[in-house]
Amino acid sequence: MPVTPEKKLQAGTVSSVYGPVLSWRVGWSLGIDLICETSVCSFNCIYCQLGNIQRHTAERRLFVPTDQVMGDLRESDWRKADIVTFSGSGEPTLALNVGEALRGVKAQTGKPTLVLTNGTTLGDPAVRADLADSDKVFVKLDAATEATFQRVNRPVEGITLAKIFEWTRAFKAAYRGFLGIQCMFLPANLREAESFVDVLKAIGPDEVQLNTPRRPYPDAWYLASRGSHGDVPYPARPLKTLSVRQAEGLEAMLRARTGLPIVSVYQPIGGNRG
Repeated sequence: MPVTPEKKLQAGTVSSVYGPVLSWRVGWSLGIDLICETSVCSFNCIYCQLGNIQRHTAERRLFVPTDQVMGDLRESDWRKADIVTFSGSGEPTLALNVGEALRGVKAQTGKPTLVLTNGTTLGDPAVRADLADSDKVFVKLDAATEATFQRVNRPVEGITLAKIFEWTRAFKAAYRGFLGIQCMFLPANLREAESFVDVLKAIGPDEVQLNTPRRPYPDAWYLASRGSHGDVPYPARPLKTLSVRQAEGLEAMLRARTGLPIVSVYQPIGGNRG
């Protein structure tokens, strides 16, 4: 009987490095998974490509030793990547060694580094210090009201939208790298799109990224979902997405009212409009 990726994961033989995969935002991206045991996150978003989060927590700890990450990196196709992205099986800043791993990856590859985060740990000075070593940080922002935040992102108890706003603004004020705000729009939050204007202006990111859930929602947790793009080799259901017309209208409105650089997942279809 063949050994499944999930059994390899349990045995500790799955690589913490995956890809490169083609990202509409950053090109060919090599993934670093600092969790690599199951899905672990302080959010449980209704659209998550990992499906229902298996361990819903805000506790930081060591999951994958940095030496293992560096060994996996040496055996990967990292030279083919445009950028190295810390993401994978959940919220990467829950890993206590995210700063150490960022520095190690940069020293070994010389490639730009990126951390995808939901912002729930940005109130921690240790996390902010760790992320200072990343060339880019993209923070998730899917809601402009607390009610939508709780319904769409389903955070752990004690995390509020107001806290994430405050922490992200403070991080941006001190961070010397490139800060992107990634917004996932779906029917559940599209009606409050105009409410994002003041929030985005207050944060003042280097870029706003408009996305819609084109990756399906798995019916269970599968290791392959951490890097899945396009067709997926596991049971999953499609989610409701924005139409191209809706996305173009949203993009035009936010660009006009915020004055910020806006990119959209639909730009590869219609070309770069910004």
